Amino acid sequence: MPLIDVGGVRLNYEERGSGPAVLFLSGTGARGRTWHLHQVPALVRAGFRVVTFDTRGIAPSDTPPVVTMADLIADAAGLIETLGLGPCRVAGTSMGARVAAELCLQRPDLVDRVVLMATFGRPSAFLRALTDGERALREIGTKVPADYLGAVRAAVNLSPRTLGDDRAAQDWLDIFQLTLPGEADGATSRLEADSDVDRLTAYAQISLPCLVVGFADDLIAPARGNRDVAAAIPGARYAEIPDAGHYGYLEQPEPVNAELIRFLTEEKS
Repeated sequence: MPLIDVGGVRLNYEERGSGPAVLFLSGTGARGRTWHLHQVPALVRAGFRVVTFDTRGIAPSDTPPVVTMADLIADAAGLIETLGLGPCRVAGTSMGARVAAELCLQRPDLVDRVVLMATFGRPSAFLRALTDGERALREIGTKVPADYLGAVRAAVNLSPRTLGDDRAAQDWLDIFQLTLPGEADGATSRLEADSDVDRLTAYAQISLPCLVVGFADDLIAPARGNRDVAAAIPGARYAEIPDAGHYGYLEQPEPVNAELIRFLTEEKS
């Protein structure tokens, strides 16, 4: 994946296919290549030019000490402009969805339509508690054993259906127990991205076509919060994927891809 300079920040990006452009925005700590497991091949076959990237804070993209929501929005906008993608289709999950929504508000000229997955307008009590706990662990320098950390990640991000299948659960546990980029050397940037800010009222100003995709078993961004986002955005469509947790786009890729392709290919009304 090549590095591209976007407003003085180097981002590690990749593009596949040709046709109308789709920019994918990943969640916190996730590499752009996670979209290549299921979504990128499906969209390339559907006739799209797909761009993914590692966000600021994840090497080999630049890793400043602190990354803010303003940084993430500027990077997405700069990538669209530098690569000549706009106005393009944008799809994001979790924090990437929050960035995509803000991009629609700040730079609607760059966006053709938007897909928001596993998102929220205001954080749930569970998410606030989880975020506060992770911040406290980081501040006191506590290192959680990899086996336990992997189990916690699985419990928080996956559907009970996945966890109930021992073979599938073990595959995921093996992944979650791996050291994340930067954890070993402390080089990961600290993310200060306004995840505790209530944006539902602001979302009423989004005027672009929007699809909100909620995952029925999501603990981090519960389906009810996704429904609230869809209700707040004028004309937004809502789809809910069953048997899927926060990583629903990886757990249930076929129904997710079907919703994506249907929305991204339809004619604007």
